[in-house]
Amino acid sequence: MEKISYISLMSNKVKKHGGINLAQGIPGFSPPKELLEILKDISTENIHQYAPGNGNHKLVNLLKNKYQGFTEDNIMVVNGATEAVSLIFTYLNGIMDKGKIAMGFDPVYESYSRLPGIFEREFKSFSLSETGEVDFQALENFIKEENVGVIFFNSPGNPLGRIWSEKEILKLKDISEKYGVYVIADSVYSELYFSEPPFMPIFHSEYFFYINSFSKLLSITGWRIGYYLCSREHMEKIRLIHDYTGLCAPSILQEAVAIYLEQSDFGKEYVSDLRNKIKKSFLLLHDIVLDCGFTFPHIDGGYFIWAKLPEKFNDGLKFAMDLYETKKVATVPGIHFSDNGKKYVRFNIARPEEERVEAGKRIREYIIDN
Repeated sequence: MEKISYISLMSNKVKKHGGINLAQGIPGFSPPKELLEILKDISTENIHQYAPGNGNHKLVNLLKNKYQGFTEDNIMVVNGATEAVSLIFTYLNGIMDKGKIAMGFDPVYESYSRLPGIFEREFKSFSLSETGEVDFQALENFIKEENVGVIFFNSPGNPLGRIWSEKEILKLKDISEKYGVYVIADSVYSELYFSEPPFMPIFHSEYFFYINSFSKLLSITGWRIGYYLCSREHMEKIRLIHDYTGLCAPSILQEAVAIYLEQSDFGKEYVSDLRNKIKKSFLLLHDIVLDCGFTFPHIDGGYFIWAKLPEKFNDGLKFAMDLYETKKVATVPGIHFSDNGKKYVRFNIARPEEERVEAGKRIREYIIDN
């Protein structure tokens, strides 16, 4: 796969030259107005210095109450889910045998496939069946043959939008313990499902690391407030790494989020409304791209449509570049996520309705013109 981040490339084109950004996972929805009022109200208080390294005490306690059975020794607030992924992998890279590799499920989110290479550790992707299922016997064989040391997965997925069932996650847990393989479970879209809520991969296991974030949940991707859960033994060592790298997430933003969550039952009303908006967004863009000749697998939740190009197109990179240059609609070519993704692009669905309608109109015009 290419080393360039096509997500950043295409998104930056829009930021610099204008257009409609269906490339980066930026929500087109405002954060909760109550949260913004809280931030305004506390902006003059004395909370502008370093936060505790493991997180704002109030926020950590709220997370502890949400995830029963975990204590402050299992929880850490960080600069978004991306820092959580990088911190955990930095630590695991140091304790895994040299020959171990990392893996994810094809198509793969960019942080999972690119991060191992920074440490000169190999990454390989594992393909699902033609019907989108996990062949666990094949997975076990893959783990043994390729000497896998760590597995990345997300549910709902990015870019695929697939939700892992409880049975599948428990089977993955069994395999991780059988072979001593670590699992980094990214659940940033876990509340943004279309029908049934996903099973949460939260275990008291030395092999599982659970990651979540408020970035997508509260439409505050620029605030960079995420967190992760893991065993106490791992946490103690990862915190030492964090002390010399990220140190802490922004103090005032952690405080604002904590106050809002406490007052709003963890943002229950806002999140429910957001979930409905994103489902509506999906259905609208779904119909548009189907009408344009795209096809795609079943999608259960999240921000994205993983779409196969209409038959007359066979190069997702060329399609994405030409679509932006001629119609100013930014998407991400599928090769960014998969060696098998040449005929695919990824659309971000979490945008305002008028933007999605206009994007659909321009995409349709491009397909007719070409």
